[in-house]
Amino acid sequence: MSLLSVKNLTIRFGGLLAVNDFNLEIGEQELYGLIGPNGAGKTTVFNMLTGVYTPTGGSITFDGERIDGIKPYNITAKHIARTFQNIRLFGNLTVLQNVMMGYDYQAKSGLFSSIIRTPKQIKEEEKMHEDAMKLLTIFHMEDLAEEKAKNLPYGQQRRLEIARALAANPKLLLLDEPAAGMNPQETAELTELIRWIRDEFKISILLIEHDMKLVMNVCEKITVLSFGQLLAAGKPEEIRNNPRVIEAYLGKRGA
Repeated sequence: MSLLSVKNLTIRFGGLLAVNDFNLEIGEQELYGLIGPNGAGKTTVFNMLTGVYTPTGGSITFDGERIDGIKPYNITAKHIARTFQNIRLFGNLTVLQNVMMGYDYQAKSGLFSSIIRTPKQIKEEEKMHEDAMKLLTIFHMEDLAEEKAKNLPYGQQRRLEIARALAANPKLLLLDEPAAGMNPQETAELTELIRWIRDEFKISILLIEHDMKLVMNVCEKITVLSFGQLLAAGKPEEIRNNPRVIEAYLGKRGA
């Protein structure tokens, strides 16, 4: 059974048909790529998968349960996490505090407990601190724990955003153009990082990316969108050699 099953997914914004009849199947611990030109509807798909947008039609089933139309915080609780094309860190918070924010949805203490600092709330905070430090150690960022996020180099900010997403203990991680703004060395390191995350955390990863070298090197399957329509789907070599893809996307970018 697929971990994620998307069937006939459609969304309209007024008279604009942004995504039409989109289908996708992702298995457990699979590395999957979603590519297409700017405006193809890729981020719109991500926004439907994470509850930011409610589909006009179709269904999204995750881990055997329908999730289309539910709220983003409920999506996170069902173990789907994402990063964003434009990094969304809390710049004035420390690296450690940013990762601890990723655990926040798991907190059981209510507002009253957080105000008066009950033993339960203190224990929860200590556990989040411990778990966040473990995650930073895995990412070799423990020495940066007290550094403000805004002071990190760009590549390290990307790593931090991914670490924060992993704090939500996802079964599916959605990466929205993680290589955007990276130099070739940083992109090569990111390629290895994505593989390592899948293997280390035993999760599935869905990746939006314009860097075709990264996509072809890291993804096991790829779906191509064009103007909100499914253009092609298959293994990297099939996508690379598909005449429709070459004409609509790859050839235009010289990939």
